[in-house]
Amino acid sequence: MLLAVGAGSASARRGASAPDTIVDIAAATDDLSILAAAVDRAGLLGLLSGNRQLTVLAPTNAAFESFLASSPYGSLDDVPVDVLRAVLAYHVLPGRRYSESIVNAPRLPTLNGAPVTVDGTELNGGQAEIVATDVEASNGVVHLLDGVLTPP
Repeated sequence: MLLAVGAGSASARRGASAPDTIVDIAAATDDLSILAAAVDRAGLLGLLSGNRQLTVLAPTNAAFESFLASSPYGSLDDVPVDVLRAVLAYHVLPGRRYSESIVNAPRLPTLNGAPVTVDGTELNGGQAEIVATDVEASNGVVHLLDGVLTPP
């Protein structure tokens, strides 16, 4: 089931002026506050707030909480920065990719270097599902996930 998110949905934002960057959207969306903190901690604010066009597969707070609970790390602050950076880069795709481009591709390239596999709205064989799509930013597109993707 795909949901709209507070910052906008495909029908509300596509083609409209989108002055907010990916970082602005994460910071302004309650359900992406852990992602915003992770991006800051990993030193990726510049990358996700610049002019380069990117697509972010954004894990929700519940996704991060589940990931942390099943990991050896007790909190986001316990995750080594290099590990956090690698995981976050695995959620960033080069270019502006809308949902129809994502769900119809068998694999997606990431800034981490390892591809994400796709089967409809399911990513990496069930690691995560896309739950909200096509949130426009001035520098790309954001899609919300119900899980955190871990690079191979």
